[in-house]
Amino acid sequence: MTAFNPPSYASAMTAAKRLALYEDLFDLPENMVGEIIDGQLYTHPRPAPAHAQASSCLGADLGQPFGRSRGGPGGWWILDEPELHLGADIFVPDLAGWRRESMPALPGTAWFEMAPDWVCEVLSPATARTDRALKLPRYAAAGVAHCWLIDPDIRTLEAYINQDGHWLLLGTSAGDDQAAIDPFAAVTLDLSGLWVD
Repeated sequence: MTAFNPPSYASAMTAAKRLALYEDLFDLPENMVGEIIDGQLYTHPRPAPAHAQASSCLGADLGQPFGRSRGGPGGWWILDEPELHLGADIFVPDLAGWRRESMPALPGTAWFEMAPDWVCEVLSPATARTDRALKLPRYAAAGVAHCWLIDPDIRTLEAYINQDGHWLLLGTSAGDDQAAIDPFAAVTLDLSGLWVD
């Protein structure tokens, strides 16, 4: 009779929870976005039209005055869906911005290792929980100074500031509000352009 030696609990857990690797992102279909958060791979489909509209319009509204100094103070890099490597985590926010004084030139890599000064996540049913519960705390810990959450379904923009590694809600704008919101308060945004009618 042969003795049965079950695998140890630790080795079984290690096999079951293999940490995701950067290379795992390369195997995803083109219609999926992948991120690695706390060693786990998270995927979601490319944005729906209402989501894409909000992100694209906000990028254009901020890019002209802040990224290109047209009708505003300039001084920023404003980018769509940059790949962020913040410690072991890999994020793809909808938008991110870096002050040019802290990052005078764009990196030569396909990703960014410097935490942005501002991130914006456009919420959807597929991403809202991950954006709020997993990504926001890690953005704060990485030193991101400002975060905006946009919900195109209920037409809101929540603005947060990082205070000692925790997010403080600065305010919520909604609908057709005209809003001057940090860190881009030098220009008043017309939120009505973000929504699909």
